[in-house]
Amino acid sequence: MKVVIVPDSFKESVSAELAALAIARGFREVYPDAECICLPIADGGEGTVDALIAATCGHKVEAEVTGPLGNRVAAFYGVSGEGKTAVIEMAAASGLMLVPAEQRNPMLATSYGTGELIRHVLDLGIRHIILGIGGSATVDGGVGMMQALGGRFYRSDGMPLSLGGAQLAMLSRINLSALDDRLRQCKIEVACDVDNPLVGPRGAAAVFGPQKGATPAMVVRLEQGLEQYAAVIRQLTGSDVRQVAGGGAAGGMGIATQVLLGAELKPGIDIIMEALQLENVLAGADVIVTGEGRIDRQTLGGKALSGIARLAQRHRLPVIALAGVLGEGAEVLHSQGIDAIFSILPRLSSLDIALSQGEINLQQSARNIARVMQIGQRLA
Repeated sequence: MKVVIVPDSFKESVSAELAALAIARGFREVYPDAECICLPIADGGEGTVDALIAATCGHKVEAEVTGPLGNRVAAFYGVSGEGKTAVIEMAAASGLMLVPAEQRNPMLATSYGTGELIRHVLDLGIRHIILGIGGSATVDGGVGMMQALGGRFYRSDGMPLSLGGAQLAMLSRINLSALDDRLRQCKIEVACDVDNPLVGPRGAAAVFGPQKGATPAMVVRLEQGLEQYAAVIRQLTGSDVRQVAGGGAAGGMGIATQVLLGAELKPGIDIIMEALQLENVLAGADVIVTGEGRIDRQTLGGKALSGIARLAQRHRLPVIALAGVLGEGAEVLHSQGIDAIFSILPRLSSLDIALSQGEINLQQSARNIARVMQIGQRLA
């Protein structure tokens, strides 16, 4: 039996790599000779660096950069095994988890540190960058990142724009003439799992602002700032960017990367599957086992499992998914290529206990699934 094991991380419980190994252990309890191919995945957020450096035998590089609130933080990025591709998680430099809950404020938060990580990569001579933009603390339209790369943003009085989302409402002019020349030689792929536009009811301020600490009054001000940002970009490029798909991702980082850097936004899982050469790995497989912390109807919206399901359908392979929690609408996945879905929780428990037992629960669930498969083989 060949089992391809491709889980995402189970947030705050088990990394994607440990989840894959736990599932493999469970299967081998029933099928000792099974060929278990463990390929941890991610969709552009936390774990993207680890997934890609694991796939290419790469390494992690540490760098000190400007954090979301202007303080210096220890960040990192990944370099592929052949040294030609860098993988950056925006969350490592400008992430929500870098800000204590009581200090989260997208009016002040900046993406400047993400731009500094890109500069680090350019200094290494790397010209292929994969940027995962999940988990950010910012709604600054990616302006901080652009400023770190040499972009100049001015107020109407000619003074440079300060850092933070609150400043966007004062933006009057953008000058990209001093943008780092090395960027012209770069291929930048942005791993993005949402299609939200820059402004409006589904825009960066309305949808993502509250998640990052914005009050209703802040959301209104951030929306005004993003409208002004879009107006100034239109002056610069001639294009109306307000409703560009993915433009609102990571608090507007989607627009900065697409329009001002010329990057390509792609579903994070597609980038990961390509790097892992997953399509080749599936040759001769009997079953795919995947999973993540929560599965519900939102799982189809560009998340890791949706990409796995699409690929499996092309190869007519069964897919089994494991989750810590099965949310509302999880059954919709059955019509999209996920053949069976299981929660790994064996009993009622507190959240702390459930999170601490994720690894063993995954192993036991995988063992039980393998036993059911064994029964099916006997009946066949």
